Amino acid sequence: MWQSLSPLSKQLDTARTVILAEAAALGTLAEALDGDAFARAVDTLLATKGHCIVLGVGKSGHIGRKIAATLASTGTPSFFVHPAEASHGDLGMVTPGSCVLAISNSGESRELVDVLRYCNKNAIPVIAITCRAGSTLGKAANIVLALPNVPEACPNGLVPTTSMAMTLAMGDALAIAAMQARGFTAADFGDRHPGGKLGLQLQHVGDWMQIHNAPPPTVSPEAKARDVLGTITEGRMGCAAVINTNGTLAGMITDGDLRRALTEDFFDKTAADMMSIDPYCVTPQDRISDVIAHLTTRRIANVFVLESGKPVAAMHLKDLLEEGYL
Repeated sequence: MWQSLSPLSKQLDTARTVILAEAAALGTLAEALDGDAFARAVDTLLATKGHCIVLGVGKSGHIGRKIAATLASTGTPSFFVHPAEASHGDLGMVTPGSCVLAISNSGESRELVDVLRYCNKNAIPVIAITCRAGSTLGKAANIVLALPNVPEACPNGLVPTTSMAMTLAMGDALAIAAMQARGFTAADFGDRHPGGKLGLQLQHVGDWMQIHNAPPPTVSPEAKARDVLGTITEGRMGCAAVINTNGTLAGMITDGDLRRALTEDFFDKTAADMMSIDPYCVTPQDRISDVIAHLTTRRIANVFVLESGKPVAAMHLKDLLEEGYL
């Protein structure tokens, strides 16, 4: 067991206290949420023709960057601007047709003053997330999303903890409410999030085929077992497509089909004798996450990609795993 520099029980007690304090703060936020102000904030995001510019200083700035990223990936064009940089020329990014989401726990961050003055002068709507509706920020904003006054989880009451958890939750709530109102779909999200495992799963089979364009190994229905065995071995995909004379798929033969066909007359059999008729197949338009779900649910490893009924590629669950798709 790890030898901690301080009593482990005390560390765990502190961790649980912080987590429970933040969880309780989120519950308080949900109960205290001003429905009218929140609805107006969502409508402002939906009506914005330009970008939602998120601003914040210190810890609020860190949270603001995450909120801007979440907004952008869920259908609301958004980016973060540091208020101090805004006062030195970056106000040019705050253009008419945009809106501003300004974050400050106290509402008195001095760096926000120039931005608020600029927005007021140019009729750019400001949404504020703050614990003090009567603060400078609260008074200057068009819409105030007020956070309840909940003690920080820090024993000194100083380190931004519960206040930042509530701020992040409020930003997420705004992003998801706007996303739903836009009718933003998983396909839309996938278009904006092509990277990582999540992005890979949201890709379509056609995207996968841009890299994996080798045709599957094929045999005719009349092919003898010896030839089928050789084709599957050489193809290194664990399967072969049985195709008709016009190139359309007649069936599939996998390693498992070969094992099940191992009887005394094995080498007298043909591909038609061993193949699985009407195997599960996909098209380039199918989403990879759906393909993976079918493969894992049905406990199968191989699937052919069909175009006009003809097999043009073969997908293997092992390859998808190795390439990070699941």
